[in-house]
Amino acid sequence: MILALDFSSEVPIYLQIRNQILLAIAKGILQPGEKLPAIRALANEAGINMMTVNKAYQLLKQEGLISIDRRSGAVVSLPCDSRDKTLARLAAELELIMAEAKVKGISKTEMQELFNRLSREMEEER
Repeated sequence: MILALDFSSEVPIYLQIRNQILLAIAKGILQPGEKLPAIRALANEAGINMMTVNKAYQLLKQEGLISIDRRSGAVVSLPCDSRDKTLARLAAELELIMAEAKVKGISKTEMQELFNRLSREMEEER
């Protein structure tokens, strides 16, 4: 698995890993049942600490996106969160994004255009 990590970013490395795996699942690059690299292997490949990869995997596990078994390792799984719980979490995150956009002078129309463009791109990659 090739990750594009930005070591100068303000986003912590473990979140960059989590985000890239989430995007790969959403885009269909990683399928349910597909095995992820072992923590040690991914850490060596990326040149980072194993605990960083472990933290990303644990976060993905908490979110129900992967399952982890000592024998089979980390595997992409179907999310088991309820739809309502997920919608509530996304609404809270989106509210913060919208507040930031408003403070920075980004219009509702610009945000809608951004959302529509990203939605199209997500669908095209599937």
